[in-house]
Amino acid sequence: MVCKVEAVYEHGVLRPLEPLPLTEAQRVTLTVSDHPSGRSQRDLGILERAKAEAAAITVKPTIEEVRAALASIPGFLAEEIIAERGDY
Repeated sequence: MVCKVEAVYEHGVLRPLEPLPLTEAQRVTLTVSDHPSGRSQRDLGILERAKAEAAAITVKPTIEEVRAALASIPGFLAEEIIAERGDY
C-alpha cells in the first residue's frame, strides 16, 4: 500500500493529520519532505498578517478586557480546534 498524508512533528513524534489504514504496531517506511503544502503557506500568511496587525496596535487591551471579549464568544474554542484537526 502507498499513500501520501501530511503530518505534524510534535515532541519527537510524527502525527498524521488524517487517519491511516494501518494496524497497531504495523511497520511502515516513511519518506519525509519538508516542502510546505498549500495549507502551510496559507497558515504562514495568516500568521504574518496577524503579527503585522498586532504590531500596528497602539493601545493594548488589558487581560481583563481580553477575557471579557473571549467570554462573549459562544461555544468552546477547544472543541472547534479538535473538530478541525480531527483529534479524538
